[in-house]
Amino acid sequence: MTSPDHSAALKGLAKFPLLDALFGRRSRRFGVGMSIPDGPLAYTSKLPPQPLSEIERAVLVAVGTGISGWNLGIPYTEAGEADTGCNYTVRPIGRTYPSGAAAHGSEILINDDSGAYITRFRDLDAGAIQEYGGVEDLERLTEFLRPHIIQLSDRRIEFPPEYPYVASHNRWVANKPGSTLIIPISDQVESTFNQLWIRTGEGAVITDPKKGRVLGDPGELIAAGVIKPGRSAPLSVIEGNSRTSTTAELSIASYNVHLVMQAMGLGGWLFSGINTQAILGAFAAKGVNGYGFRFDRKDEWVQPNPVGLDGFFEPLIPPYVPNMHVAAERFAERKFGPRGNHNPQRPGPYADNGGVKARTDRYSPAFVRYLGTLAQDIYDTYGKFPATQPSVGVAAYTQAHHIDLGFYDTHYKEGAYLETHAQHQRVWHGADGETGGD
Repeated sequence: MTSPDHSAALKGLAKFPLLDALFGRRSRRFGVGMSIPDGPLAYTSKLPPQPLSEIERAVLVAVGTGISGWNLGIPYTEAGEADTGCNYTVRPIGRTYPSGAAAHGSEILINDDSGAYITRFRDLDAGAIQEYGGVEDLERLTEFLRPHIIQLSDRRIEFPPEYPYVASHNRWVANKPGSTLIIPISDQVESTFNQLWIRTGEGAVITDPKKGRVLGDPGELIAAGVIKPGRSAPLSVIEGNSRTSTTAELSIASYNVHLVMQAMGLGGWLFSGINTQAILGAFAAKGVNGYGFRFDRKDEWVQPNPVGLDGFFEPLIPPYVPNMHVAAERFAERKFGPRGNHNPQRPGPYADNGGVKARTDRYSPAFVRYLGTLAQDIYDTYGKFPATQPSVGVAAYTQAHHIDLGFYDTHYKEGAYLETHAQHQRVWHGADGETGGD
């Protein structure tokens, strides 16, 4: 558990006004231990790097992407069988960021002086509709999530501060000693599956205008009247919608972290200046291992495709499933199987939980078979799934660090940082004085 000092810090955090966080949000890039070698803002910190404490990091992770309770589902849709509930949602949990149709398939990568980590939150269950009711719950949630933050390495993953790994304006600051990177990643496979299933449930056949044909084998569903004549949805549009959805959730998760940094008095910023392929591990052959994700490569692809992280983040694509027919079946199990979101035996938010879930519209075996043919056709045609997006997505991410007040006092007018920054060392570390002040 946290110490009394940390409990006091958390109480202060819980009382910090949202509007102060919003209007006080800034990118405060200069941290203790850093240096700008030349130019009008040249400055070298007089203090050594200071890593975030375990509780500081735990709070950022819990607030950024943690479990917030049960999500409330989608109450109604005109698609599907009459007098049944909507089956779009994938997982029953709510998290601190929104997710299209409650897929909530994202996790986060963490990188700091103590090593590299990945969260495994997406298949946890909540205990109540709202998990947070006060600061005591925040302490409890950080403890609950701690065992599900898995260490991958006992050393910081390094990215050479040079082209093509780090953008020129980030080389002096990104991933430096003392900093913590929090990088949300998406399961683009799962999101695309759900988009395909929703559009098919609305009666649309999936087409590939570039190939000039219908994808998969919809004959059985056309005969059953599930797919309607004249309705069609281009694959590229569906996959673009999927990527928009996951990019939003990843960016909002990063923004959650950034907002809470204002309340905690931490520096840092939201950015995308480290090559995402390097982060995941596409340059391992050049000695830049990143997080060690598996990649597939084809000559006709502009970039290699990140497939997954063996044992830790495995989307429903080969080699983690034998084929896409099996992938469709397993995705259906995520919704309706023994641990499925819509299984009446699984806990959830409804007053009549079992009754509501028992009346949720079920996919027919023919529906699942069609989606298997659809996904397999996409995979066979393009050598990957999704066809036009990476299988594992990265958008914006956040770096957190302790700011050097001396830099801001030297080069900026009053108001460049908040009172939480001025008091951070005293409140969170029991230290006297202001970080980096002269």
